[in-house]
Amino acid sequence: MSTTDGEPKPGHPERKDGMDSTDRTDRTPAENRPAAEPERRRTPGHGGADPTVDAALLDSLFEQTPVALYLLDEDLRVVRHNAAAQAGESRAGREIGGRRCDFAPGFDDAELETLARQALQDGEWIRGHLVRGRTPTDPCRDLIGAVSYFRIVTEDGRRHLVAAVEDVTERQAALDRLDILHTAHRQIGASLDAVGSAQELADVAVPRLADIATVDLLDEPLRGLPPRPAPVDPAAPLRRYAYRAVRGHGRPAGDRGPIPYGELSTYAVPTPYSQVLDDARARLVRRLGSNQDWLAADPERAGRLAELGVHSMIVAPLVVHDAVLGLLALYRSRRPEPFEEADLELAVELAERGALSIDKARSYARERSIATTLQRQLLPREPSELSAVETAQVYLPGVVGPGGDWYDIVPLSAARVGLAIGSVTGNGIEAAALMGQLRTALRTLAVQDLPPDELLVRLDEAARVLTDEQRGSLPPGADGLPDGLASCLYLVYDPIARTCTGASAGHHGPVLVGPDGMPLPFPVEAALPLGCGDSCYETATVELEPGSVLALYTDGLMSGRARRKDGREPAADGPVERRGVLERSLARAGEEQLRDLCDRVVYALLPERQREDAVLLLARTRALPDEQVAVWTLPDDPAVVRTARRLAEHQLAAWGLTDLEFATDLIVSELVTNAIRYGKPPIRLRLIRDQGLICEVSDSSDSTPHLRRAKSTDEGGRGLFIIGQLAQRWGTRFARHGKTIWAQQDLPAADAPPTGLPGAGIGGELTS
Repeated sequence: MSTTDGEPKPGHPERKDGMDSTDRTDRTPAENRPAAEPERRRTPGHGGADPTVDAALLDSLFEQTPVALYLLDEDLRVVRHNAAAQAGESRAGREIGGRRCDFAPGFDDAELETLARQALQDGEWIRGHLVRGRTPTDPCRDLIGAVSYFRIVTEDGRRHLVAAVEDVTERQAALDRLDILHTAHRQIGASLDAVGSAQELADVAVPRLADIATVDLLDEPLRGLPPRPAPVDPAAPLRRYAYRAVRGHGRPAGDRGPIPYGELSTYAVPTPYSQVLDDARARLVRRLGSNQDWLAADPERAGRLAELGVHSMIVAPLVVHDAVLGLLALYRSRRPEPFEEADLELAVELAERGALSIDKARSYARERSIATTLQRQLLPREPSELSAVETAQVYLPGVVGPGGDWYDIVPLSAARVGLAIGSVTGNGIEAAALMGQLRTALRTLAVQDLPPDELLVRLDEAARVLTDEQRGSLPPGADGLPDGLASCLYLVYDPIARTCTGASAGHHGPVLVGPDGMPLPFPVEAALPLGCGDSCYETATVELEPGSVLALYTDGLMSGRARRKDGREPAADGPVERRGVLERSLARAGEEQLRDLCDRVVYALLPERQREDAVLLLARTRALPDEQVAVWTLPDDPAVVRTARRLAEHQLAAWGLTDLEFATDLIVSELVTNAIRYGKPPIRLRLIRDQGLICEVSDSSDSTPHLRRAKSTDEGGRGLFIIGQLAQRWGTRFARHGKTIWAQQDLPAADAPPTGLPGAGIGGELTS
């Protein structure tokens, strides 16, 4: 640096063109020189140091610095370099005075020159810019340098540039390996899919570590069987689940490798592959050539490797908990340097990370498969033919695993049918188990002929018990359970009255379309979900024409992105819009089969795989013909019992069911007698010919019949016992005013003998 009058400061010698300040001629005129200042006290660390000593120190510093230093002029010509630069680049000494920015073979000269001119012009300190080249003594080996530039300006205003080049090959290689591991921890296993995790492992390895990577997995663990501990029989088939290669050697970018994706293959013995399967230890083959003895054991694979130009390889086992899942194979064909021990250690760590992710995905898939199987087993089987409705349903498990979505179709008395759909909070095996409990409870309550609102009240009580049990088994640290254990919609359709009554506990109301495909209102109000203890549910009733279609669904069906009719643009995203898509999908309900309608709805609402479970239940209503129902109102007189029997006999004869006459007379006599004795008028007798013969007697009393044991000395008390022996099913159904006692008999086969009266035994009596 210089003072304002051009005289150098003491103790700060200036370099110019690589020379010391003491060698520089002072061109300042004598008359213009300032008077000599008094001699300053020279203290170490202050400006009074001897310039000659400082220059020698700077020369020693420049020459002995282990970092390669270059001094460049304004034209980027090398003015001076130190011994480290001479040792690192043999040609540097011959190029002093020449234009020079390629500090090592293979470095990008244009990039370095651009950075150098930027630093020279702007004065910015460019520090540690990484460049890659080749080692002069070994052109097959990478060289990574950290290049720094900073500008210096002499007292006469001339600018120079100092370039420092440091060999950071080993350090950068270690950082690259750490970065590869960081990428592996971040990317591998994010999909919870074994196949996806295998491909993610190959993607991380190529191209940063290898030119080609393959992942082969044992087939048995992915099919649900437990993985094998080492040693693994080399004859065990492995399936190719991942392949990744850099583009080169004329191979297309999308090439899936020599072994097709998903193909089974085995490894010959002895080869590095079989040895790894035997002891679960990784193998490094630095130089792969024709002199390798093991290539003769597997000539087909050797030919593939030669075709790809592979010259170095690593085979690492995918091991988790001492169990072998498969193999990770890494190959180098494009880059000339072979794998080293550090690469082997990195490959082993990658294999461990990949094995953990694959095993986690495998365990998740196994648990998901178990939960899905459990849920499907807990869902109802295909229902038998019903007179009230024709049904079709679809259940689609979600990506995150099966949840608690369910449905049910319950045959009821008087040819009616109960339709239920619901969803349990959560997913997995626990949700499937809870779903099974709730469905069982609902079916038990439904067969008791409870109206929808009363059934949900009872089901809510059962859900609260289950909620309390869950709350008592919460793991440590869990905050609590969400509000509501489940939602449920329950409908009852009567094909004789042609009415449908429904109530909802936190579930969407059904979509209803008429026989002409036009949507119809069915305002079922959704109360609080089950388990909240609300115990207040409103019912809604609509009258339906035969051929109307009811659509019951869960939230998962509305979780996808619905598409317009042309299939090109997504429809508006919202529950109202998606419900409209469902209504439009059912517009041809009167023309198509229900199974085709189910597919149509799925195609429209779920163009992609949904995250949650989805259930759709479609029911097309039917009406029971009037000629299959006979109704009589009877006076409150014991003498009318004989008349009731005669009416029943005439109706059975008209229906061709005289084989059931004897049993039906006994059932009618017992039910009418007890209604007159214990009930209140009016008394009504109804016969229904459906899947069976149903005999019903109604009165205005709310008394509940029940069985009691009759002793051998009792004169009565065997009426219900006789009915229970003659009928396959019997029960009591309550209405807003009064009750109905019913008994159903199976229709006899053409050659079945007449039904007779069973022997006497312990029975019961109808009491109020």
